[in-house]
Amino acid sequence: MRKHQLLVSVRGSNEALEAAQGGAQIVDVEYPASALGAPYPLNIAAVRTHLTQAGFQHVRVSTNIGEFQSVRASACQAALGVAFAGADLIKFGLAEQTLASASYLADTIVRTVRSLASEGKKLIPAIFVDEDMRRFFDPFMESFELAKQCKADGILIDTYNKLIGKGLLDYCKPEDLAAFARGMHSLDKEAWISGSIRLKEMPTLWQTGVDVICVRSAACVKEEGTERFGKVSRTIVSELAATLPESSAAEKAI
Repeated sequence: MRKHQLLVSVRGSNEALEAAQGGAQIVDVEYPASALGAPYPLNIAAVRTHLTQAGFQHVRVSTNIGEFQSVRASACQAALGVAFAGADLIKFGLAEQTLASASYLADTIVRTVRSLASEGKKLIPAIFVDEDMRRFFDPFMESFELAKQCKADGILIDTYNKLIGKGLLDYCKPEDLAAFARGMHSLDKEAWISGSIRLKEMPTLWQTGVDVICVRSAACVKEEGTERFGKVSRTIVSELAATLPESSAAEKAI
């Protein structure tokens, strides 16, 4: 049986502890200025150290290397770097890539990390659902072939533009996400989703069968003008974690 997992994106160690104490199974280190804001490796290492010292060694650390990968060699170096910095799960955006180019790039990144980093690292390509991005890659038609060709552990469907007030469900329906989850599971891959997801949407989204729901602004204290740059609160994270199906909420380790 697959376990549903809540991922909370954090800016640093203090927010990481808030997320873990609130019940997040995955703490995602990022700089929230964009869809996938790449953090400094030292920040990733500090988050991993602080979580372990606080007794949250079971909470896995994820991060990313940005939305665009303009140079293949640099993308491989970046993915390997964050793996060595302490990330267990590595996301990499494939914005403005066609299926052919995305598969070639993703395969190179996946092979690099699996060949040179320690075992157990998961590689998750991120595909964007905004209309502008779907001109290049259709996440609901082409993600399955991408996952097969690059041998990634799963696919993340996300929104690219976080500043226009639109979330994931403004671009697709729960039925689309359910089909995405079924297709990924048929390949023994994980289905991840993100994109300005709100607390009230969580129960419906878990019902689609996705494995990981990723949030940032939904986990932050609501202060005017802060949005994604607000502070993660353990109390709010606990409300998000309470939406997890019972079998998954009972699991403390991933």
